[in-house]
Amino acid sequence: MKFPGSIHSKLPKVGTTIFTVMSGLARQTGAVNLSQGFPDFSIPDRLVELTHSYMKKGFNQYSPMQGALPLREALAQKVEKLYTAKYNPDTEITITAGATQAIYTAISAFVSEGDEVVIFEPAYDCYVPAIEVHGGIPVYVQMNLAGELIDWEKVKKLISQRTRMIIINTPHNPSGRVMSAGDMLKLQKLTEGTDIIIMSDEVYEHIIFDGMEHQSVARYPRLAERAIVVSSFGKTYHNTGWKIGHVLAPEELMKEFRKVHQFNVFSVNTPAQFALADFLEDKDHYLELGAFYQEKRDTFNRLIGESRFKIRPSEGTYFQLLDYSDISDEKDTDYAIRLTKEVGVASIPVSVFYHEKNEDRFLRFCFAKEDETMEKAAEKLLKQ
Repeated sequence: MKFPGSIHSKLPKVGTTIFTVMSGLARQTGAVNLSQGFPDFSIPDRLVELTHSYMKKGFNQYSPMQGALPLREALAQKVEKLYTAKYNPDTEITITAGATQAIYTAISAFVSEGDEVVIFEPAYDCYVPAIEVHGGIPVYVQMNLAGELIDWEKVKKLISQRTRMIIINTPHNPSGRVMSAGDMLKLQKLTEGTDIIIMSDEVYEHIIFDGMEHQSVARYPRLAERAIVVSSFGKTYHNTGWKIGHVLAPEELMKEFRKVHQFNVFSVNTPAQFALADFLEDKDHYLELGAFYQEKRDTFNRLIGESRFKIRPSEGTYFQLLDYSDISDEKDTDYAIRLTKEVGVASIPVSVFYHEKNEDRFLRFCFAKEDETMEKAAEKLLKQ
């Protein structure tokens, strides 16, 4: 069947995401899938039991648009203890259908035709399409993945009267780098006296390594007052398929966010929200998550230590960048496909996180896997 008219695409350059493509190729070829960022191990048994219990109790209808109150209250307590930040659970916290929905909704609520949005590359792939579909203009700043992460003087020169939003992401996907307290203070100084909104993608907030501390914008009151903070239960509790996230924002911003949210998804899985509210009482899980994934990172890096890949530092997230420049001079997209088909390990080429051609020879590998999975992948990678 063919549509009889003409279509004006709002996203003419956008195709199927690289994550769908590489995971599909991994399934077709039987390759070890270290591409898409999801764990291959079980979620906590108690979280499953709690969800089932709430389903049995009849918590199966719509939750409030803002999210189940017990979960919002639990989050308010958690954020205050972690970041000494106070958010009103009634007016300043909203539960979302995952972080991607939260990001899209925030951009929908605040970015209009001609507004400029500063993003840092390599940038997670959901930012730019959401900006462009609303008529916004992405303004790109390239990060330094090998040294001081962001040149804030360069950012300052790109700020204009049309700058509506700055999007930051820490810990950063795909690089695994982490923004410092100094970065936050420079961002704070840069935005003072402006109407700029900060959207802070902090979905990996608990996955940070080597004694480093997550610098949430919520720690900085003069940043928090202009910020939308996005996080994800999926990354914290290994349940990415549940698609539940949350947003923190001052009341004036949250009011606008909710105007869009109510027509975007309206509400989120009810029994899972009540289960998460109870499970948040177990602080050890998220407080020990960094150590858990640091061990995974170290295991993966030890397993491939004798390979010809060069390991780039991973300070957070559950991703590891590997430099393959000693192995091949192919484009990373071509090499990633060949590595999947011929070697049997699927990864993500990092060039897809840039808006222009990038000559770096990096692939992103996910180490949120059982040791057996990583051993199987390493055995193949060592042959390169």
